Amino acid sequence: MRRKKSKPKQKPIEAAGGIVMRGRVRPLFAVVQLSRQKTWALPKGKLNRGETAVAAARREAIEETGHDVEVHEFLGTLAYKSAGRPKTVRFWRMHASARPVAKLMRDVRAVRWLPLSQATARLTHEREKLFLEKIGRPLVRGMSSSRRRKPKSEAMSHKAAKPAPKRAAEAHLRVVAGRKVKLRLVPALETRPDAVPAEEVAAVPVFAGTVRKPPALMRKLWALLRRQAFRGPGEFK
Repeated sequence: MRRKKSKPKQKPIEAAGGIVMRGRVRPLFAVVQLSRQKTWALPKGKLNRGETAVAAARREAIEETGHDVEVHEFLGTLAYKSAGRPKTVRFWRMHASARPVAKLMRDVRAVRWLPLSQATARLTHEREKLFLEKIGRPLVRGMSSSRRRKPKSEAMSHKAAKPAPKRAAEAHLRVVAGRKVKLRLVPALETRPDAVPAEEVAAVPVFAGTVRKPPALMRKLWALLRRQAFRGPGEFK
């Protein structure tokens, strides 16, 4: 008994297209009417030999809408059978220029720019209606939310400026027997022992740690230390 030869698997038809939008405030979606079938469809077409899917999607969108487009993120894939062969169509989000830059190709009879609900209703095939409705709603919501959101620079300019932190004075007391007493005031944002370079700290022993005093008391302390320093060695009290 002879076995029936299995039919070779047919390669799927590869096509690409775009969800082409125009306008920022109220986005409009492009739907095209094909000349032969007189059906309304999304801008799409087959890949040429050696052409990438994203390049074919941009080319088909320009040829079928007449507008130059900017290609953005990938949106999804439609898979179905066309004339008995499997077909896959990959779609990208696109934004069209305000004015047309070329004439429509021969296969396209007309192009219409419609709001999402009207564009979905105008499409002929149910698969494209469901795809556009599912993909289009998040796109419209995303554009409306971006309009309401203020730019970061503008939002920052309206915020009240924070007051600058008060500059405290660091007082380092160094006492060495037989030497003058030195007092060093270092302006800083906060009092910390490491404000003085390490080589200066190592040069003389530090017996008194870092203290924080109001400016008036610091001046009094400075005058007291100066008087004590000039009394001579061994007379410091």
